[in-house]
Amino acid sequence: MTRAALVVGVGARRGVQAEEVLGLIRRTLREAGLAAGDVVELATLDTRADDPGIAGAAERLGVPVRSYTAGALAEVAVPSPSEATRRAVATGSVAEAAALADAGELLVPKRKSASATCAVARRRPPADTSASTNRAEPFNIAAMLPPTEHIESAGPDLRHHGDAEVRGLDLTDLAVNVRTHTPPDWLRQRIAASLVSLAAYPDGRPARAAVAGRHGLPEERVLLTAGAAEAFVLIARALPTRRPVVVHPQFTEPEAALRAAGHQVGRVLLRPEDGFRLDPAAVPEDADLVVVGNPTNPTSVLHPAGVLERLARPGRTLVVDEAFMDAVPGEREALCGRTDVPGLVVLRSLTKTWGLAGLRIGYVLAEPETVALLQEAQPLWPVSSPALAAAEACMEPRALIEAADAADRIAVDRAHLLAGLAEFSEVRVVEPAAGPFVLLRLERAGEVRDLLRSRGFAARRGDTFPGLGGEYLRLAVRDRVTTNRFLQALDLALQGLPRRTVG
Repeated sequence: MTRAALVVGVGARRGVQAEEVLGLIRRTLREAGLAAGDVVELATLDTRADDPGIAGAAERLGVPVRSYTAGALAEVAVPSPSEATRRAVATGSVAEAAALADAGELLVPKRKSASATCAVARRRPPADTSASTNRAEPFNIAAMLPPTEHIESAGPDLRHHGDAEVRGLDLTDLAVNVRTHTPPDWLRQRIAASLVSLAAYPDGRPARAAVAGRHGLPEERVLLTAGAAEAFVLIARALPTRRPVVVHPQFTEPEAALRAAGHQVGRVLLRPEDGFRLDPAAVPEDADLVVVGNPTNPTSVLHPAGVLERLARPGRTLVVDEAFMDAVPGEREALCGRTDVPGLVVLRSLTKTWGLAGLRIGYVLAEPETVALLQEAQPLWPVSSPALAAAEACMEPRALIEAADAADRIAVDRAHLLAGLAEFSEVRVVEPAAGPFVLLRLERAGEVRDLLRSRGFAARRGDTFPGLGGEYLRLAVRDRVTTNRFLQALDLALQGLPRRTVG
């Protein structure tokens, strides 16, 4: 059966930001149990079709904008008319009229944000289909499972990363989760010393042995990679999977890699009302590859190891991204050293704690058979000699002690940030937070983010993470002095928000 197509009608004030429009649309769909992947177009008044807010939201959703004249919209009966809107543009609701203009059933009546409205209607394809035009739909796990508000199958800009918030700009960086003042001098010296051997091909055996020793594992369970990002690509290309599922909100690169490899990816969306905590029962039984972060970026939620273990079963690959686990004091809830969990693949990164994002070094811990499959998909000499030298150095006892001390400091600095944010009635923080970042929710977050930028601070937008909307921001944990400056800037930003109403 062909799935129904959704038309989202949008009304907005001029100058509204794409983040607000997109956040409103995604929130409306999510609350109605509808999938963003079923949206086929945005519809609006012709004088608003080229507005950056509406056009930008459509671009993020990957759909066109259809426009109607005011006269055409005035002929459409709407269930939630506004006289003020009718006086301005002839129709009682731009959102509802635009949604219904080329659709037969209004599923969601008008919903509002500060500067936009949206409504959702269903548009079904023609019932008369011939054998010549009857073609099978591509596999989509969300379509094959019982209806549930937790599962979605399409998404926003998965390739957007925090570095885009600060690149080329003189801003205090709260958008990227790399620890400040890194790499330390001793690590710089070890990397510099490796440059004398650049004429030789890289030899990863000492670094591989060091990683295995650090986790108490045999070397055949270790694969060195050019950062965790390469590991996600290898998993997507090399491991057999028919029904991959990614648990969101989380780092978007795993899903991007799976999609780039040609997979149809299912999503399990954790809910804010549950504190973004994982219920293993929400993951479809027939998912044969499941990806989850711990602690999860961007929510900073640390899932209990026992909960994650419940996702493992024969015939399923369970990928746990522990890129930020070394920022958790004691690395509690870590699965990296476990060999008794079937199908477990753990990813670790050295780029965050040690400031090596530009060097690209990480590793995979998995069953030897899985490591062999991933290794076959790697090019020759995938990790450079300087990166191998860094990996070996970061496994040494003094490095582990320094990382543990840094995790303790991050916990103290995070508590200071959370205490400061608690002073703002407009801000809601996802707690308890366990990573070197926090996720907060506030109305008009896009405008606040712009005001913060004008005051010298870059915050990570949340609407590019599936399951979140434009009302979310992620903040990296910094030292107390930086945090105090940020809190002052946030106070001024909130005071500087212009008052807005929607007609």
